[in-house]
Amino acid sequence: MSPHPPTRLLVNGLDVEVQVDAHLLEAVLVPFLTEVAARPRASRRAFVFMVGPPGVGKSTLAAVMADAAGRAPHPLAVQAVGIDGFHLPHDHLATHYVSTPSGAVPLSAFKGAPQTFDVEGLARHLDASAERDLAWPAYDRRVHDVVPDAAPVTADLLVVEGNWLLLDEPGWRDLVDHASGVVLLTADPALLRKRLIERKVRGGLDPAEAAAFFERSDRPNIDRVLGSSDFSTVDLALAVQNDGTIQTIQQGEMR
Repeated sequence: MSPHPPTRLLVNGLDVEVQVDAHLLEAVLVPFLTEVAARPRASRRAFVFMVGPPGVGKSTLAAVMADAAGRAPHPLAVQAVGIDGFHLPHDHLATHYVSTPSGAVPLSAFKGAPQTFDVEGLARHLDASAERDLAWPAYDRRVHDVVPDAAPVTADLLVVEGNWLLLDEPGWRDLVDHASGVVLLTADPALLRKRLIERKVRGGLDPAEAAAFFERSDRPNIDRVLGSSDFSTVDLALAVQNDGTIQTIQQGEMR
């Protein structure tokens, strides 16, 4: 498989150089977006949900897909946004507590879990964005907080990425009704652990703190995404390999 030329993209506030296999982009991902855009729908805008556990690379792949669609021989206007912009603000998470066997712990210790999101706000935004151009909030990893109205949306096809978009729990399970297509991106849990700890270290934690955060927050989130999501609506399933390549997989291999 031939590599696609490296592309510089802004992902969660960070300028990153990314490279995705050209065959995957040209033979699978861009045709999938084109096919979804052509599906009948009642609203002006179509949504593609990209779902998967934390650390798997959803934000980057969604940005790459949108960029590649715009560069295709028959260009398609696509934008990528994430649900992390619907995290509750860090000040709220730091000042609201949950009871644990060890005592009261701030919600910020579980950042990324479903209870740290404004899911009602996300649902309202999906409703409103179906017909109108609205700016979406974003999560900026440089400041570790939400940036309101960070991403003006004008394209009629929007890739929405997030851990919990298929979560089969109250407040979340109806979100998929907005999706015209669904992509699952997954990976081996050991690879996710490595990536997530490295991400926290790059964000300023020492390795021991990063490993402790993984055990307290990231590992339960991985288990919850894979164990409590309804994957019956997935159209395209992809798996990140240990060497960083991405392969399509069959429905029975999704967990």
